[in-house]
Amino acid sequence: MRIDIEDLTVEIAGARLVSDATLGAGQGQLVGLVGPNGSGKSTLLRCVYRALRPSAGTVRLDGEDLYAMSPRESARRLAALPQEAASEFDFTVAEVVAMGRTPHQSSVGRATEADRTACARALAGVGAAHLADRGFLTLSGGEKQRVLIARALAQEPRLLVLDEPTNHLDIAQQLDVLALVRDSGPTVLTSLHDLNLAALHCDLLHVIAGGRIVASGAPYDVLTPELLAEVFGVRAHRVPHPETGALQLLFDRLGPARTDS
Repeated sequence: MRIDIEDLTVEIAGARLVSDATLGAGQGQLVGLVGPNGSGKSTLLRCVYRALRPSAGTVRLDGEDLYAMSPRESARRLAALPQEAASEFDFTVAEVVAMGRTPHQSSVGRATEADRTACARALAGVGAAHLADRGFLTLSGGEKQRVLIARALAQEPRLLVLDEPTNHLDIAQQLDVLALVRDSGPTVLTSLHDLNLAALHCDLLHVIAGGRIVASGAPYDVLTPELLAEVFGVRAHRVPHPETGALQLLFDRLGPARTDS
């Protein structure tokens, strides 16, 4: 599935949080949205998964207006993992993941063999099959995150929208989860804080600052020392990964180093 976001603007209580954002992701691509805290990443993604209606602009899925679709129809095409996805009820892990099948079920809501297979495959894929009978509220932060990603994958979306999916995960889990979503099939639009993870896994990056897209392109072309100094306020050193050759970044403070007096 292709997603195109065109001239998207969000104003809330007189404040413009996103301004004329235009970006896209092609079929099967993993596309990252990066920028400093408060730059508008989450606000933009909330418009994509319909938690927020933009003040202007459009979001199109394979050319169709997202906001002209019924919630059920868009949920069959798109799954999302918000940055804060709390659950106040102590469902089991299996029950949480099964919620991802709701858009595909009839009004009766009975699980089919296809539903059970999709849920089992998603839990196994994130390494959480052993948690199926646990209460969701008893899990650690990292375990909860893996279960919520499994719920999104069980939905079998053609577009997966992830807002900081590596939150609460240790280093190995971060690498595993991003590799998993890349290999799972759908087009992926994700926000990421870790620029090295973004450089390693993303086909394209869109850099947002002050609510505006200021750069778009392949990670090597976008993550330049000049842009990182301007947008993130850091001095960056670009080095190749010793085994893969992928771009890696080392950071220093932009200003002069402080010395003890």
